[in-house]
Amino acid sequence: MRIDELFDVAGRRAVVTGGSRGIGRMITEGLLANGAEVVIASRKEDELRASSEELSRIGTVHALRADLSSPEEVQRFAAEVSDHYDGELDILVNNAGAVWGAPVDEFPASGFDKVLDINVKAPFLLTQALLPALRAAATPTAPARVVNVGSVDGIRTPLMDNFSYSASKAGVHQLTRHLAMTLVGEHVTVNAIAPGPFESRMMAFALDSPEGREAVAAGVPMGRIGSPEDVAGAVIFLCSRAGAYLTGAVIPVDGGITAR
Repeated sequence: MRIDELFDVAGRRAVVTGGSRGIGRMITEGLLANGAEVVIASRKEDELRASSEELSRIGTVHALRADLSSPEEVQRFAAEVSDHYDGELDILVNNAGAVWGAPVDEFPASGFDKVLDINVKAPFLLTQALLPALRAAATPTAPARVVNVGSVDGIRTPLMDNFSYSASKAGVHQLTRHLAMTLVGEHVTVNAIAPGPFESRMMAFALDSPEGREAVAAGVPMGRIGSPEDVAGAVIFLCSRAGAYLTGAVIPVDGGITAR
């Protein structure tokens, strides 16, 4: 019942997609700071290497480039991860994502193709490809963990014209529940977090100016945007002994937005 045991992730082998920046990097930093080993993936080689060098000051991190919008790349990446961890994986965080915004009369079909491919299809295919490694690491009291990163925009009706993004994140939440019930008997839990506004490239358009940041914060009942500790703490909970009895949950990490 000790906190340092309940929330311990030391020695866990993890993957965080999109782990070089934004929410993915916040999650990676939290896992590394608490003793987990993390493989991060991103499409951009230079950004990935630079982030890996910085993150290596916190803990053991490995950078593997992958374009997860390609099913072939998903398979290749999964094989590299499995080889790196000798066929066992404790934690998979499906965080990599894309967004597209345009007025309803102008929203293109390609804005759905790109966003649904990376936000919904890729998490499913990567989870599928890494299932042997997740199953190999899982036990009844220490299940393997899959954490999908959804969004408040998959729960509420968004204020912006991000039609494919909101649809994709609602899909992530339902995919989480469906996979959870499919894998529960194999000691693999599947949960999701639904973040509100955090520092990220997707939110840069709204947070780069003091006026924009103030307006975003004013739209959050708690009166602020999320911090790295907020999102890392939620994921550590789900991946530690404290979260071992949860599966199929979608947890808003949003300062009260979806409760309003």
